[in-house]
Amino acid sequence: MCRSIKPLRNMDHAATEEEIAEAALQYVRKVSGYRKPSRVNEEAFNAAVAEVARATQKLLGGLNVQTKTL
Repeated sequence: MCRSIKPLRNMDHAATEEEIAEAALQYVRKVSGYRKPSRVNEEAFNAAVAEVARATQKLLGGLNVQTKTL
């Protein structure tokens, strides 16, 4: 859907809160069609970013992390 959202699982380090927030922002931008929402839509936009970030943290925390073997 959005090629600029990088995978946050199986990196060489655990995803940081900043990386999760950036991915959430990219997702909401793509879905909403807004790079920066108008003042009237800003509250809903920011709430969506926060909710997507929370869901992402929950998902990443619940996945069984398997180590990569070369």
